[in-house]
Amino acid sequence: MTEPIQAITLPPAQNPQQEGEWLKAALHHWLDQEFLPEAVNQSIAERAAQVFVRQRMEGENDLGSLVIALVTEMQGFDFSKSFYSEFAVANAVSDLLLDSLGIDRCCGQA
Repeated sequence: MTEPIQAITLPPAQNPQQEGEWLKAALHHWLDQEFLPEAVNQSIAERAAQVFVRQRMEGENDLGSLVIALVTEMQGFDFSKSFYSEFAVANAVSDLLLDSLGIDRCCGQA
């Protein structure tokens, strides 16, 4: 029988604003590297970081819940001038956070 994937919990936020600045820069870099750099990428990164910071300030530490919040709240963002969608952004944020924690994204192992 297969084992369920364990939930990934981020350490409690010590400085959510600083985390948000890191995420905004890392996500903007990722967005620019994945396809062509676009002016809208800055806005996408800013909005995703705002959602992330608010969630962290509210005490959310579960990565899955953060990803769902990002997908839900980014649905209101106008992606018409972008290659990306709310799902791509939320997945990228998840990957960036996993990388920062040293967790292998492939198999969920440290």
